[in-house]
Amino acid sequence: MKKSLYLTLLLLLISTSMFAQIGGIEDSVDDISNTIRSIFPIILGVIFLVGFLFNAGHFFGENADLKKGITRVLVFVLIAGAVVGIFTYLIGIVV
Repeated sequence: MKKSLYLTLLLLLISTSMFAQIGGIEDSVDDISNTIRSIFPIILGVIFLVGFLFNAGHFFGENADLKKGITRVLVFVLIAGAVVGIFTYLIGIVV
């Protein structure tokens, strides 16, 4: 009798904590997605700035190669644009 009472109490306590966790997931995901949405443009701007600074040597200086510099910047912009597009698509699906 004692064992069945303990088992019942244990199962009751476990089930209530599981239901409580399920209810809080939506709010947590919403908070995280709002944070990522607000931080993502800043991170992307920093990435663009760093990418341009790494490629700036092709535009200025003794060994300036304008074609190589423009090509590298365009490739960088295309890759960053693809990342932004994928991110926007995924955020649109999830939330």
